[in-house]
Amino acid sequence: MTLVLYSHVPEGKVVVLNFRFIDLESDNLCRYDFVDVYNGHPNGQRIGRFCGTFRPGALVSSGNKMMVQMISDANTAGNGFMAMFSAAEPNQRGVTCVWHIVAPKNQLIELQFEKFDVERDNYCRYDYVAVFNGGEVNDANRVGKYCGDSPPAPIVSAKNELLIQFLSDLSLTADGFIGHYKFRPKKLPTTTALPVTTTFPVTTVLAGTVITTTVRGGSLHATVSVINIYKEGNLAIQQAGKNMSAKIIVVCKQCPLLRRGLNYIIMGQVGEDGRGKIMPNSFIMMFKTKNQKLLNALKNKQC
Repeated sequence: MTLVLYSHVPEGKVVVLNFRFIDLESDNLCRYDFVDVYNGHPNGQRIGRFCGTFRPGALVSSGNKMMVQMISDANTAGNGFMAMFSAAEPNQRGVTCVWHIVAPKNQLIELQFEKFDVERDNYCRYDYVAVFNGGEVNDANRVGKYCGDSPPAPIVSAKNELLIQFLSDLSLTADGFIGHYKFRPKKLPTTTALPVTTTFPVTTVLAGTVITTTVRGGSLHATVSVINIYKEGNLAIQQAGKNMSAKIIVVCKQCPLLRRGLNYIIMGQVGEDGRGKIMPNSFIMMFKTKNQKLLNALKNKQC
């Protein structure tokens, strides 16, 4: 299908064509359905070829004649287009501007308008600023279309590219707009983190003689007569006269052994019940008097 439109304005004037709407089959090369705009006639200079939903800015002829030709192969169809011809002085021009902003990877673009004054219309049909996610004019990725004198709210891109398009048909003009942009890092997904509580086991270090041992419930329960305490922690100490003793429990088969009648240096944890607990990582060795001086240094050390 072919549709041809001609426009002829008085001598000394030029033709201005404004697309109000365009929706033709989209193709990168506009090979199937498209609109061609010519100066004067088909053999004249082609001003442009358009398809998809990209609405160009005002198109101006070099003389007083213009031709618009639409070609469609009828396979895939859109809704067509709507356009308006008008006459203008030769020095008048329509305005279309595009800014493509690209941020570094893993960053977003934040766009903010400081000043905004573009011809007001309820549907922003004549003069407007459109903002798109990505690097091309595509209605599916349009963030918004703005006109009037109220600055849009700050806009943040979905990824690292943003396209800004300004169109004006020059029928009515305003002061325009001023905008700024900056890059900012992507926010990581927020999750509600549970408070982390770290419990450090209370450590006891003592030298003592094992005086009793009993096996109960698979654990070895021992009573140790205390020779010296280097780190008490919360260890429960029983005292009878000058003699002090403590309860120790060996909680696993892989734990260091305690034998009755032998002297040990014991470093382990203390349970909530005040008894010493011998675990696989506890430290036990035979006690010798010559170690006394070295062990006394532990009293002023944190462990």
